[in-house]
Amino acid sequence: MSYRNRGGPLAGIRVLEIAKVWAGPYAGKMLAMLGAEVIKVESTGALDEMRAYGGVDIEHAPYFLSHNTEILSVQVNLKSEEGLARLRDMVARCDIVIDNIRPGAMERMKLGYNDLQEIRPDIIHVSIKMYGNDGPLGYQTGYAPCFAAIGGLTYLVGEERDVPRGMNIRYGDATVGAAAAFAAIAALHHRERTGEGQFVDVSAVETMSTLIGDSLFAYNLTGESPQPDGNFHSELAPHGAYPCQEDGWIAIACGSDGEFNALARELGATGLTEDSRFATCESRVAHCAALDAILGKLTLAHDVVALGEKLRAAGVAAYPSASSLALVSDELLWERQAYRMVRNGNGGTRPVVGPSWRMTPDEAAIECGAPLLGEHNDYVYCELLGLSQEELRDLVARGVVT
Repeated sequence: MSYRNRGGPLAGIRVLEIAKVWAGPYAGKMLAMLGAEVIKVESTGALDEMRAYGGVDIEHAPYFLSHNTEILSVQVNLKSEEGLARLRDMVARCDIVIDNIRPGAMERMKLGYNDLQEIRPDIIHVSIKMYGNDGPLGYQTGYAPCFAAIGGLTYLVGEERDVPRGMNIRYGDATVGAAAAFAAIAALHHRERTGEGQFVDVSAVETMSTLIGDSLFAYNLTGESPQPDGNFHSELAPHGAYPCQEDGWIAIACGSDGEFNALARELGATGLTEDSRFATCESRVAHCAALDAILGKLTLAHDVVALGEKLRAAGVAAYPSASSLALVSDELLWERQAYRMVRNGNGGTRPVVGPSWRMTPDEAAIECGAPLLGEHNDYVYCELLGLSQEELRDLVARGVVT
């Protein structure tokens, strides 16, 4: 039984999402985009904070609408023993449970991994916490800017000799959510092979630390601590973003002398190739600040799109640094279905960012946007759990479903 057969490689897999804000719901959305049926547990007394950000009401908050594509919503009062009993009934009918709520909360509700195993022995529990579920810091909670900073990423983002900048997006949430979804799929493979469920303990801090790669070990190898260095590259020059007309920016990278010569020629500055500071890649790296200053003055006279086309035709890697407005109006991305039009539970139609993959055959249909609060109560309680409409109305009347 499923609410709607959308196809996809995870068709037939059911996920119970006890998660809020971004990282946990992002993991659920990734699985839903692969065809899994994802049921989000909510209540009026414990709303997902994303329902309150930026919208006129809880059904029109833009962040929530963006992060909950193809998600089902069921209301459960988690402060009610009877509500928790119904939640356990849902667990019995699910393959995966995702949670990113406060450390210890699942255990206090008797929904820790051992408890979940008693309900369904082959259950997969994906638990996302800032520091994971154990260790001396396992009790701490945090949001994306916290674990991006603690994980070491923020320190390395910024210009040389400037304060760490980080990124003004919740990059950490999406990255951790994607890692959790990846681990969930691996756990499904393990279950198919062995019949065993798994406990997947996702540390947001550790996930972010994996993104800074060799910087983690650079001090032991070089004796120097990595510092923010903007667009600097130790082996390529030029390597950066350069201003163009109308506040445009073009990203340029030259990996050989031939590419640099072509760049100089197309910019009408062949004299650069005769300058001893720029004669080789090594010397260009050593004098990259001077080179960047010269190139910035030359590119400023050009239209960013036209210059990019001209340089690429000459064999130089050069592309506009696209704004959000440029991206959402990119015809190629629309043609590739990077954006999808979906119907929200509130009756509206809106574009959402779709999956970054294409699958042939059997790609999951993506047609429905974020749900209304409790929009799928009838399906979960009546069809999935087998209650009658009268029994559901009684649960609502007694505040078990709220």
